[in-house]
Amino acid sequence: MRSENKILLAGAAIGLVAVGLVKAGNPPNMGYCIACFLRDLTGSLGLHRAAPVQYLRPEIVGLVLGAFVTSLATREFRSVGGAAPLARFLIGMLSMWGMLVFLGCPLRTLLRLAGGDLNALAGLAGLIAGVALGTFYLRQGFSLGRSVPQDRPSGFVFPGLFTVLLPLALLQPALLFASKQGPGSLHAPTWLSLAAGLLLGALAQRTRLCLAGGLRDFILFRDTYLLRGFGAIFLAALAANLSLDLFRPGFVNQPVAHTQTLWNFLGMALAGLGFVLMGGCPLRQLVAAGEGNSDAAAAVLGMVLGAALAHNFGLAAGPAGVPPAGRVAVVTGLVVLAGYAAANVAAARAERSDAQRAWR
Repeated sequence: MRSENKILLAGAAIGLVAVGLVKAGNPPNMGYCIACFLRDLTGSLGLHRAAPVQYLRPEIVGLVLGAFVTSLATREFRSVGGAAPLARFLIGMLSMWGMLVFLGCPLRTLLRLAGGDLNALAGLAGLIAGVALGTFYLRQGFSLGRSVPQDRPSGFVFPGLFTVLLPLALLQPALLFASKQGPGSLHAPTWLSLAAGLLLGALAQRTRLCLAGGLRDFILFRDTYLLRGFGAIFLAALAANLSLDLFRPGFVNQPVAHTQTLWNFLGMALAGLGFVLMGGCPLRQLVAAGEGNSDAAAAVLGMVLGAALAHNFGLAAGPAGVPPAGRVAVVTGLVVLAGYAAANVAAARAERSDAQRAWR
C-alpha cells in the first residue's frame, strides 16, 4: 500500500475509534488525549492529588506496548539515546504546562474541533505559531544532538515499565488512586481502552504520526505527508460526531475546556515550541520511547513531572479558566525555551567559527 493511502487510512481509523471511546464512556471530546491521559496516569500513581483527574488510562499503556511490539515485529526497535536527555526532560515538563493550560494535546485539539469546541481554534493557532518559532530556531542551527546506539537492554527499560503497569491498568486495584467524579471518573471499558491504545500505538509506529512534526515539515519542506494523517483524523471524527449526534458547536459550556482565548493560544504556543525543540509531540515521544529511544523516554518523564507540578501547585486550567500561577508558568516557559534555543544556536555558531579558524 502506498504510504499516502496508509496514513489516510490510519488517520481515519484513529478518528473513528476516538469518537467510539467517547460513546463508550471516555470524557466528551477526549477519546484520545495524550496530555490528559498522562496527567490522569500521574494522578493514579499519587504523584498529584487532584481528585477529579486520577485514573490509570489503559490507552496510554496500550499505546506504548503497541508501538513496542510493532517495532519488534518490523525489526525497527533500536536502543538509542544520549542526546541531551536532561534538556529533553525540561522541555517535556514545560510543554506539559502549556498543554494543561490549553487542556489538551495536538490530537485532542483536532478532536475538540471535531466535536464543535471552537475554543480549540485558538489552541490550533497557538500550536502553529509555536511550531513556526521552533522551526525558525531549527533553521538557525538548533540541535540537541543525534541519539546514538546504546546497549540493547537500555531500550527495554521504558516499555518494561509499562509492561508492569499493564496488570494494574487491567485490574485498577485499590492501591491506585481513582477519581469518583470529574474527567478521571469517565472512561470506556478497560478492555476496549486497552485495545484502542494498542491500535493507536501500532498505527502511529508504522506511520510516524505527529501533528507538530507535520507542521514543521510543511514549513521546512512543504511536505504534507503527516498533515494528511491528521486531516483524516479530523474528518473521520467530525463525521462520527455528526452521525452520533455528539457535535456541539460553540465556545461556551464545552467539556473540559475554557473560553480564555489568549491563554488557549499561548498555552499551545509553548507546547508547539517545545515539541519542535525535543523532536515531536507527546504521541510521537511515547511511540519513540516504545521503540527503544531513551531520549524520548526522558521527554515523557518530563511530561509526567510537569503534570504533577501543574496540579500540585495550581498551574493547570479548568472550566473556569487559567489560574494566575498557570499564566506565570506559560510566560516563564516561553521565555525559558526561547532563551535556551537562542543559547543553543549561539553555542553552535561559536563551535563552527572555532572549527573554521582551526582549519585555517
